[in-house]
Amino acid sequence: MYTLPLSLVHGSPPAAQSPAAAADAELVAQLQQGSEAAFRTLVERYQNRIYRTVLALLRSPEEAEDVAQEVFVEVYQTVGRFRGEAALSTWLYRLATSRALKNRRRARAQKRFAYFTSLLGFDNQVLYEPVDQVHPQARLEEQQQLTRLLALIDRLPDQQQVAFTLRHEQELSYEEIAAVLKTTVPAVESLLFRARKTLRHHLTPALRHA
Repeated sequence: MYTLPLSLVHGSPPAAQSPAAAADAELVAQLQQGSEAAFRTLVERYQNRIYRTVLALLRSPEEAEDVAQEVFVEVYQTVGRFRGEAALSTWLYRLATSRALKNRRRARAQKRFAYFTSLLGFDNQVLYEPVDQVHPQARLEEQQQLTRLLALIDRLPDQQQVAFTLRHEQELSYEEIAAVLKTTVPAVESLLFRARKTLRHHLTPALRHA
């Protein structure tokens, strides 16, 4: 189950990471030669990180699994065009977040369409997708606070949500997040600052009265 401590809202200084760039470069070379073994290695190395990133954005294990599989299929089909302008991990995170956000927008559009067709009196039982129930029987204070936090994160603008997820769920450095979002480190800092400010603003009253 995806969890995110409330303490993360207050932020932490950037932490540099040391990715195995040489190993990834060799893996890409083997993938571009059509190596099935290299593809299995890629999946084993990154599947958990990609799945958890997508899950953090979609909140549905089934949808996250489908999207993660689509990411690796896309890598397999398009790796021949990969020229190393970004790190392999950056490319994977970029594909994962892009597909997750696209999936979520499509799901929301389907729900809006189902709602409007229901108003017009059409039979749309197949189209209609009920809104997910978020821990309806949660009684513990911590569970309630976590549920509220996740709901608030879901309402952040896309760029803020992706930056927040990559920083606190995947513990990417600011430089890596900037590469994924094709922006600058100061822009990432701004996105994270605004995300944390929004979350603190909405969480503080609830925590005060908890």
